Amino acid sequence: MLQSLNMPNHQDLTEILLQNRGIEKENWEKFLNPSYEDDLVDPFLLNDMEKAVVRIFEAIEANEKIIIYSDYDSDGIPASVIMHDFFKKIGFENFSVYIPDRYDEGYGLYKEIIDTFIKDKVDLLITFDLGITAVSEVAKAEASGMNVIITDHHLPQAEVPRAYAIIDPKLEIDKKIKTTKKDNEEKQKGYQELCGAGIAFRLVQALIKKYGDYWKINTGWEKWLLDMAGLATIADQVPLLEENRVLAFYGLKVLRKGRRPGLAELLKKAGIDITKLNEEDIAFTLTPRINAASRMASPMLAFETLSTDDPAKARSLADELSKINDDRKYLVANIMKEANKTLKKREINDVIVIGNPKWRVGVLGIVASKIVDEYKKPVFVWGAEGDSLKGSCRSFGEVNLVELMSSLPQNSLIEFGGHKMAGGFTASHEEIHFLEERILSVYKQKITTGEEDKTEAELVIDLDDVTDENYKAIEKLAPFGMANPRPKFMFKNISIFGVKEFGKEKNHLELIFKNNRGRQIKAIAFFKTADSFKRPLSEGLKIDLIATFEKNNFAGRSELRLRIIDIL
Repeated sequence: MLQSLNMPNHQDLTEILLQNRGIEKENWEKFLNPSYEDDLVDPFLLNDMEKAVVRIFEAIEANEKIIIYSDYDSDGIPASVIMHDFFKKIGFENFSVYIPDRYDEGYGLYKEIIDTFIKDKVDLLITFDLGITAVSEVAKAEASGMNVIITDHHLPQAEVPRAYAIIDPKLEIDKKIKTTKKDNEEKQKGYQELCGAGIAFRLVQALIKKYGDYWKINTGWEKWLLDMAGLATIADQVPLLEENRVLAFYGLKVLRKGRRPGLAELLKKAGIDITKLNEEDIAFTLTPRINAASRMASPMLAFETLSTDDPAKARSLADELSKINDDRKYLVANIMKEANKTLKKREINDVIVIGNPKWRVGVLGIVASKIVDEYKKPVFVWGAEGDSLKGSCRSFGEVNLVELMSSLPQNSLIEFGGHKMAGGFTASHEEIHFLEERILSVYKQKITTGEEDKTEAELVIDLDDVTDENYKAIEKLAPFGMANPRPKFMFKNISIFGVKEFGKEKNHLELIFKNNRGRQIKAIAFFKTADSFKRPLSEGLKIDLIATFEKNNFAGRSELRLRIIDIL
């Protein structure tokens, strides 16, 4: 049953929202004001951290050749920037950054690149956001005399690579934790959900903690790297609780200082005031641009944009990345038109599987997410890449995609992987025709969704409650994301004062309401029209509105408005 907010003040609303999230009263202050010093535990409690740090120090001292090898997405690329910046800080130059091409090389380590590294006499290979499943590749590297340190956050398989060291929170945490105080054991939970760049940050933290005095690094210098850790934590959609909340909270503070010229240029071109940057700007503006590099060109373009300190180069790179992102949006829009046309002719099942050999694989994760938003179902989307069919999947509610794919009959998929909420897969041309039927069968037999209605509001309020004071009360809980969603509010039986469709293609919706004092309240929905909901919207119509609060900062003006989630 929804609560109703009576005569709200900022303190009451903040407390209600904290209670709704199940946060105990004694933890309210910690949640609202996380501490960098107190809420991040000792990085050396992570499995193999000591071993990895010592080996990296030895490699630096001996001027050994090191490769930073990361994934090509908005988690892996910031992770590689973190390690790059650390090496530059200490004056170590015998390293290279290698980010595989999404199309030519694919995800993860592969044997041909190991052969290249062996030929180039690489001494130490450090992976970021990948490597935990690369059993044969790591074996080949280690057999050649090259050491491999894996830093990853993905689930290991039954066989774990025999790397020199593995830092992955999904592995059993070091036994040292079991001997610590009980209250400290609770803090280890945050480790489990660190993203790849979060682990990269913890690795640099550990290196500085052990050898910072030797390298003459000022205390706290690593905090400047929180911008990359925070960006990736938000972009990779890991739960924003425990350590992740600390990284996201302080990462945003560092990002707003605009110390990276490439990032500053990207945001400037997007019309975003960097000093007011929030988690939605990261999710909907920065992340797509970073990922566009690997989807449409080379991931190194994004790496260089994030890591350069040359203002002229930053402008040029940001121009190129922005253009590539525009091309990506055009491509996604065309695929979505085709997908929607197909889906309108089909019966919509509990899980949607859709594909076309002509669709570009690199953008299918975006397409899958858009279909999930539209149909509120788990979605699998595939396209052709070379001789195989590859795709992306996105979940809805509590459906665990890895569990779903793991339960399929043998040979249904050639390979698959990912998280509970997002993944990728490869299928044969012969088996793809049976994929939807098999997924639906497994879904009905084995998967209990426990699905929550994503449009469910947590509080009933009035239009009079849409105030700056209440917006500030809500923002105390930011940054919002996984496990800490932006609060949704129900406005019951309110009259539409005006309906407007805007944008070049008139594909965005703006509704205007009036509160009891006659003040106009705007509510907007992107890629929706007056006919997108259960009934056509028109002036004078009474509706129940589910929406969130947001601030629109544009052209130096700030406007409080509502973002439409659903209309009942």
